[in-house]
Amino acid sequence: MGELSNIILRLALYVDLLLLFGVALFGVYSFNRVLRFQPMLRAMALLGIVLSVAGGVLMTSAMSGETELAALWPHLQMMLLETDVGLAWAVRVCALIVVLIRPGLWIASTAGAIALASLAWSGHGAMDEGWLRIWHFLSDILHLLAAGAWLGAMLALVLMARGLVDEPRLRQLAHAVKRFEPVGAVIVLTLAVTGVVNYLFIVGPKLDDVLLGAYAILLAIKVVLFAAMLVLAALNRFHLGPLLEKSLRDGQHCKAANALRRSVLLELAIALLIVALVAWLGTLSPEPG
Repeated sequence: MGELSNIILRLALYVDLLLLFGVALFGVYSFNRVLRFQPMLRAMALLGIVLSVAGGVLMTSAMSGETELAALWPHLQMMLLETDVGLAWAVRVCALIVVLIRPGLWIASTAGAIALASLAWSGHGAMDEGWLRIWHFLSDILHLLAAGAWLGAMLALVLMARGLVDEPRLRQLAHAVKRFEPVGAVIVLTLAVTGVVNYLFIVGPKLDDVLLGAYAILLAIKVVLFAAMLVLAALNRFHLGPLLEKSLRDGQHCKAANALRRSVLLELAIALLIVALVAWLGTLSPEPG
């Protein structure tokens, strides 16, 4: 039960911080005037603080074996003041408090990036030492930021596409899709490169020893889902986005808008499944058995 709670908390925290950074970043480069970003970013920051506190307490309780708060408190202090995970936790909470107070897009995207990057200290990179540790953390952080940029953009596009009733809103959507195109290319490249690098850091250049383990199976599912996301992204980029622009010129845009909305919503759902797998993978060893 404790392991399941840990996975659920990790998943919720990952999704929240990925979306916080990604949505704020989307607002920066898309020049969007449809979405009201500040209330959404404040809510995500508050949820991130709550989940971080809950996760810190649960992790410390699992490590110390204590369940009563009075007995747990010294262990929480030690975790916070004497470990790298505790320092990363403190930095994350401080960054989220900044967003809670000042949820402007530039501030939220910067503070959100810091909060999201802090999750790397809870991953497999923390087990490395020396320069290997530094490079592994860097790869993890880039992977997290790229995933956040993609996930946040998908959520923003879904929110923009809901309840479409007028042509100006559709033009904003078409413009946002076009603005996302170069960003999406950088995201895909970063995710692909850092994904391979992270695999090499964790497992090494070998396959035989891990192919039948739970870690490898989940990783394979993640790769398949990522490939499906690439197909949908290509569909949006080369077909549905241009189709929406053309339909706006022709004055018949409902069908194209609905098709784009369904595609982006499916892409977002797949992205959330991938994040769930990542949260699960973070609790597993790559070694079989």
